Amino acid sequence: MIVGSKVSYDINDLYIPKDVKEDNDYQKSFSATLTIIVRDKEGNVIKRYKQKSHSPTANFIGLMIPLIWYVNTGNSWTFTNTINNTSSYTPSITGNGSGIIYPNNGFNMGVNINSISVGSGTQSNPYRAYNLASPIANGNGTGQLTYSSINEPTNITINGNQAYFIISQSYANQSGGTVNITEVGIFLNLYLGTTATNSSTNATRVYTILVWYDALSSPISVGSGQSVIIYYTFSVNA
Repeated sequence: MIVGSKVSYDINDLYIPKDVKEDNDYQKSFSATLTIIVRDKEGNVIKRYKQKSHSPTANFIGLMIPLIWYVNTGNSWTFTNTINNTSSYTPSITGNGSGIIYPNNGFNMGVNINSISVGSGTQSNPYRAYNLASPIANGNGTGQLTYSSINEPTNITINGNQAYFIISQSYANQSGGTVNITEVGIFLNLYLGTTATNSSTNATRVYTILVWYDALSSPISVGSGQSVIIYYTFSVNA
């Protein structure tokens, strides 16, 4: 720490970033929101639910760490998939390390976003979570919901100083009984391989990983014949 004659000038309010404003005038630069809508058999909205979402998992953090961290520390990151199997990830600037291989249909590697899945359990440490506590299966049996395909954004929406995208997925209850949702998670398909190639022979599929987890503040009850749609909105403010 260096203290000099200019210190009072250097911390003048004019030089404080806008993010360091009082709470009543503060707008987060990044935010995530979870919205749930339940409809009856006729398609009428019978329940609306919304909460702030703030639970990235360790898998998500591993995807966000920049290359320079691995170069400077020599460390690796361990991803854990939904069946609690792990895979080590060590990118390198020399081309000899591992890398994340993005979706490539030519090598039979599909989309990254797998699903927004729902469950009937809860867990207190989302960072360490690698799956839902009690996943609700896809089907029409007792305690199950019929999952639709996930809706992925085609682009990022710009609205004034805000940029955002939305992913969503819907579910129908054809089980004959009420199903309660208490947890929600976003899952990705992950492929790792050497940084020197994008070939299928050098790609290792880590299968499905949980990257975002939310425990609901109150259960969402979906009666027989009803449907539910879940929206995740991720936004960045300038």
